[in-house]
Amino acid sequence: MSEREVVLDQAEGGAESAEALRQAMERAEKAEAELARLKKGAAAGGEVEAGHEVEARGDGSEGGGEEELRKDSMMAHLLDSLEAGKDIGHYGRLVFAMVARHFLPEDEVVGWLTRDKDFSEEQAEVMMRQVESRDYNPPRRERIVEWQAQQEFPILPNPEDPDCGNLYRNLKFPEAVYEHIGHYQEEKIKAGE
Repeated sequence: MSEREVVLDQAEGGAESAEALRQAMERAEKAEAELARLKKGAAAGGEVEAGHEVEARGDGSEGGGEEELRKDSMMAHLLDSLEAGKDIGHYGRLVFAMVARHFLPEDEVVGWLTRDKDFSEEQAEVMMRQVESRDYNPPRRERIVEWQAQQEFPILPNPEDPDCGNLYRNLKFPEAVYEHIGHYQEEKIKAGE
């Protein structure tokens, strides 16, 4: 199963409808990623050259860093587990990367991921490239619950609490994330769901 299938909800209905939705989503994601990159470059005062931002993300101040991540109990749990050198599992690492990239510079996210005793720096860099290139949004709580059921490590420290893992309630993401979600929902409606 590809990461695309894992992260995005698949259209229910005919194969043609699902394929049309998939293609529309890919186009929308590429456009949104480019728009977000350009906005970040403009907001940070960086220049954009030949399709690449000249100024790097910096110190993660856009989202507030580790302190901001710890406002969510699940992210605090993941940070603490990584700090202890625990194996947080594939989906734990994926969730961490999908969220932390909005609050920390890439090299810090990679550094955190490599604290997982079963995850090398090379594997962490590959995961970050994939998450960044596909511009994955942070997952909904329901998706995290599904992923948690597929691995041993508990991603959610308190799965009975409906607020645990509700990232959009507990964290403030860059505006581009919310815009991307809005466009995704519009595409689903247009596809007839």
